[in-house]
Amino acid sequence: MAGAIASRMSFSSLKRKQPKTFTVRIVTMDAEMEFSCEVKWKGKDLFDLVCRTLGLRETWFFGLQYTIKDTVAWLKMDKKVLDHDVPTEEPVTFHFLAKFYPENAEEELVQEITQHLFFLQVKKQILDEKIYCPPEASVLLASYAVQAKHPACISICLPAFHGAFSLPPELILPLLAKQRLRIALDLSSAEGSRADSGEYGDYDPSVHKRGFLAQEELLPKRVINLYQMTPEMWEERITAWYAEHRGRARDEAEMEYLKIAQDLEMYGVNYFAIKNKKGTELLLGVDALGLHIYDPENRLTPKISFPWNEIRNISYSDKEILQLCIGNHDLFMRRRKADSLEVQQMKAQAREEKARKQMERQRLAREKQMREEAERTRDELERRLLQLKEEATMANEALMRSEETADLLAEKAQITEEEAKLLAQKAAEAEQEMQRIKATAIRTEEEKRLMEQKVLEAEMLALKMAEESERRAKEADQLKQDLQEARESERRAKQKLLEITSKSSYTPMNSSTTTLPADLPSFISESLSFDFKDTDMKRLSMEIEKEKVEYMEKSKHLQEQLNELKTEIEALKLKERETALDILHSENADRGNSKHNTIKKVHLGNVTTPVASASPQLGVFEMSGDSDGTGPDSRSSVTQEDMRTINPPTASCNVVRALTWQSEVEISTSDVGRKPMKGRQSQPSGISAFYNR
Repeated sequence: MAGAIASRMSFSSLKRKQPKTFTVRIVTMDAEMEFSCEVKWKGKDLFDLVCRTLGLRETWFFGLQYTIKDTVAWLKMDKKVLDHDVPTEEPVTFHFLAKFYPENAEEELVQEITQHLFFLQVKKQILDEKIYCPPEASVLLASYAVQAKHPACISICLPAFHGAFSLPPELILPLLAKQRLRIALDLSSAEGSRADSGEYGDYDPSVHKRGFLAQEELLPKRVINLYQMTPEMWEERITAWYAEHRGRARDEAEMEYLKIAQDLEMYGVNYFAIKNKKGTELLLGVDALGLHIYDPENRLTPKISFPWNEIRNISYSDKEILQLCIGNHDLFMRRRKADSLEVQQMKAQAREEKARKQMERQRLAREKQMREEAERTRDELERRLLQLKEEATMANEALMRSEETADLLAEKAQITEEEAKLLAQKAAEAEQEMQRIKATAIRTEEEKRLMEQKVLEAEMLALKMAEESERRAKEADQLKQDLQEARESERRAKQKLLEITSKSSYTPMNSSTTTLPADLPSFISESLSFDFKDTDMKRLSMEIEKEKVEYMEKSKHLQEQLNELKTEIEALKLKERETALDILHSENADRGNSKHNTIKKVHLGNVTTPVASASPQLGVFEMSGDSDGTGPDSRSSVTQEDMRTINPPTASCNVVRALTWQSEVEISTSDVGRKPMKGRQSQPSGISAFYNR
């Protein structure tokens, strides 16, 4: 009896000693926080605490992710935190990440903190090569990432979280109001840490010297290894784009980054490995637009897609990939409905905040311009003052030089007068000498004339003798030629005489005549006439709004710059280092395929053509994985025996049923006004696909 009482007391004491709280660590893209949670807390309680701490109201995009045995899973909101298969050691680590992605980031992401978290996560996925990005787009995104490191953040310290991180100034007040955190702000030290942390702002050649991006990770390693380019060459191209973003605030640069990234083929897609009954390995992709089937070697272009608006029902026996499907489908339907009162309020506040910031930026810009004009005016006055001082100094020096010059000129005038007297005396002497030389020159001229006359007569005599000698030489040549002709005539006469005496008869020569063609062919010219018809210009069907026109012009200019950059670096590409995704992207670009074209094709012909064309590929998909189907090795199955098709013009319903590792997912797509097919065949495991047309 006493032993039983003692054991009961020891058990109750142990029960009282069990801790009622546990520590969790929340890791965001740029911060770490620690909380003390109660044992009875559910996932929603912890998630709401994190969102309140960050001042985040757009909670439907995010979730808490944890890792167990190299497998990634998401925390369920309606389940206790400790009931999950989480690590036992404390603190328990969760990653606060975006679980669902918007279709249009500019329209759906309202709060600046939401945009900032998406920007950081998408940038990391691109740098880690989880999202494929072409080289030319990588350079443009890198320039926006540099512009986004704007000196608009204040470094704050949160002692309750045992860590430090950076938040924009407008997010500090919600933290103070909701969590009552003791925040130590030191603006002077913040300015110093800002310079050390590499925050850039607008491009300034005097500040951003060569090599200022050497320590930054801005491009995927695949892009760097693909081209024979040095880091300086990459920095030069990034800086050229960076200089064009002058005046953009941090939130604007981050939004431009997201607007470009959301057009990438792998943006926002969660991939799951699957197999059919034939053992063919495929990938199942879940994103904001629907469900897609991919070839494992080609994650860019889906083989078949099922948009959410054509998926009518999803049946299941366990919650494998169901959470992702439900979340994406709910967001898909929410986008196509009127905004709730909370969203309208957030958008209104965001518009007011954006207008306030815009007015503040304009005011700062005006003040900066006025300050620059005042500085320019001051510099101009100082320059003018210096110029006047220099002119006055030069005038004084010129006056002193003129006085010295007058004294010198007086001395020179006296010297010149004395020299003039000497020159006059020398001129008289020179005149006398000139008269004597003239007399001598007259005599010399007569002698020279006589000598020239004698030389002329001698030249005439020599010319006559040369002409006579030439005439006689010609006569001698003529006589020699006459003599040679006489001898030749004598030789021919002797030869003729011998021929006459030796021959008794001769043969007359035959004559032949040649006739020329009497007529020539005539040419007939042909005249050709061409009849060209002018085609009427097609009239524009509708007027394009001014904002869309500006956006198209900007997109065209941006595409031209991207094409120019791609052409510039194409010569430096190393073909042997191209990955399979690089080759697939190049082929898609050559064929003109893009993410938007693929989506358009899916919407135009998904009910008939994709299913018919993909039916040989789709059989039974087998999927295996963790508890919520988010692991990379999850498997599912889809059967081909249950497919039934009729002619495409009467297509009415498409059904996909999936059984996933003790679970079953059924996806049916149907047209309006048609009833879904009743009944389904059960399978022990796998995903079964039924197609009725």
